[in-house]
Amino acid sequence: MFVAASTHSFGELDFTEALRQIVDLEYDKVELWLSEEGPHLKPSEVAADPERIITRLRETSRLTPIAISIEDDVDRRTLAGVAKLAKLLRIAQITIPASPLGTPFNTEIDRLRTFVGVAGEASVRLSLKTQTGHLTEDPHTAVELCQSVKGLGLTLDPSFYICGPHRGQPFDQVYPHVYHVHLRDTSPDEIQVPAGLGEIDYSRLIAQLAREGYNLALSVELFPERTDPETRELEMRKLRMLLETLL
Repeated sequence: MFVAASTHSFGELDFTEALRQIVDLEYDKVELWLSEEGPHLKPSEVAADPERIITRLRETSRLTPIAISIEDDVDRRTLAGVAKLAKLLRIAQITIPASPLGTPFNTEIDRLRTFVGVAGEASVRLSLKTQTGHLTEDPHTAVELCQSVKGLGLTLDPSFYICGPHRGQPFDQVYPHVYHVHLRDTSPDEIQVPAGLGEIDYSRLIAQLAREGYNLALSVELFPERTDPETRELEMRKLRMLLETLL
């Protein structure tokens, strides 16, 4: 396993500045956060001209991209364009959101089978982020989605299981399906708290992942709207050093 930083942690900044700060914090691997609403890379722009995005990345940073995370739902054509970028960058992992709660299960299965096929054409794995308000809010449903769609995995974000509506319940059943991980510290009442003040058991989490043969990224992802810019660098450094110590 290795530690990476998500550009989402600096989501309110210019994309180039976000990359610069990640380098200054001594990360060498980065997860690219895509959002139509933010100032960073937009899925539609990536899909329209992935080669231009690659040129931009190489001109601004020596960070190694290791994953892509798409904030909002996209259509099949856009996902295909993002998957092309991933293939060109030798990225093997894309995270997308599950459909909102209330979406019929069979409807979601049909959508995900199509999307896994699209990603597979570019030799990229697709995973659903575990998060409140979506079908992956319940760990049992998250696992059922993976079992119903061959090749689908999960991006485990334990914060939403510790602080969300299923708080206090075990979620060990998701570990065999984990393709990627998003981390910050969390309490039962706050989705994000300063590192060391929450209830994420990083040591146990890493041990559980290792037991399942997981050897990929632990991506530090702070929510910019919940992060004090004055302390963000300290938090990012603390989390990197903590995770690297455990590894």
